[in-house]
Amino acid sequence: MTKLKLTVLALSTLFTASCAFAPGGHIDQSGSMFASSDDDFSNADFNKLVETHTISPMLLSELNANQPKPQFNEQLQAAMGNYDYKVGKGDVLLITVWNHPELTIPAGSMRDPVDAGNWVHNDGSIFYPYVGRVKVEGLKVTEIRDILADKLAKYIESPQVDVTVAGFRSQRVYVTGEVQKPGVLPVTNVPMTLIEAVSASGGLTPEADWTTVTLTRNGIDRAFNLRELYQQGNTDQNILLQPNDVLHVARNDQNKVFVLGEVRQPKSYMMGRSGMTLAEALADAGGWFEATADAEGVFVIRAADPATGRVAEVYQLNAKNATALVLAEQFQLQQRDIVYVTAAPVARWNRVISQLLPSITGLYSLGRFSDDISSN
Repeated sequence: MTKLKLTVLALSTLFTASCAFAPGGHIDQSGSMFASSDDDFSNADFNKLVETHTISPMLLSELNANQPKPQFNEQLQAAMGNYDYKVGKGDVLLITVWNHPELTIPAGSMRDPVDAGNWVHNDGSIFYPYVGRVKVEGLKVTEIRDILADKLAKYIESPQVDVTVAGFRSQRVYVTGEVQKPGVLPVTNVPMTLIEAVSASGGLTPEADWTTVTLTRNGIDRAFNLRELYQQGNTDQNILLQPNDVLHVARNDQNKVFVLGEVRQPKSYMMGRSGMTLAEALADAGGWFEATADAEGVFVIRAADPATGRVAEVYQLNAKNATALVLAEQFQLQQRDIVYVTAAPVARWNRVISQLLPSITGLYSLGRFSDDISSN
């Protein structure tokens, strides 16, 4: 019997010490969870590497103040106001000389203007009666009109000439990625912006990442955020397209958050086009386990800006009071955020017990068997 008592006493001591090693998700808010003698951070000052914040009305006000405000894009408006199409190789011009039908190729009922027009040849020129070969590549239609009128004045008194582009075939932009109809869009005499190119391509697919639209121009990439444009009216995220621009809409593979810990469905979740709040992420994960989760320990772990020299930004929500969920609804997550719900201390202790219970039962049975033999 003495051996059994000693065994139970030893196990009790082990149970008491095991609280510090209890399995299950939890975050040590003291910062010691990061310390390790075997890694590069063992001698680091973690107060400098990790900055913690409490999710509060003041914090939300501060974060909202950093959100981009709607802006009027003066450069875009000026570029559109000064826009004028320049003729290129392959375009088709429709030239009309009023009161001189012999100089105007009739389209007729069976011919469209493209078939009846003057092609811009590979050398950038057209041929016109009385005038001969005229270099038109890179010129505006108004400039071509003036050239033709000036040359025809030698044969016709006060010629009235009109020039339009019947076929826009020389210049184009390319739209790729997650749009409904990726392909080529012609550049015309109507200025085309980034958002108009996306619309002309059928709009975005459900898999599109609104926040990552890349414009490649002359080998230089520039990123745009359509969410700011659509939801916040930030026209600074719009631009007038130029010939040979390549517009690529990325997939939303990176546009996800991770919900882990004491939740019913821990996994990664795609963010919608309107983003995702902390409350939505928790709801998508089925909420937390009331019996085991620590409502005071709802954390959002976010990679810090490398320029700050920190590793991560950690935001903590104390959801023990249900009204704090209002703050969770106002807290906007960013892509690749990690939402972590910690386990309550009692839940961690219960897990230790459940793991050691088979060993306890075995030792107890062995002790009873030994006592029975001794008594006999």
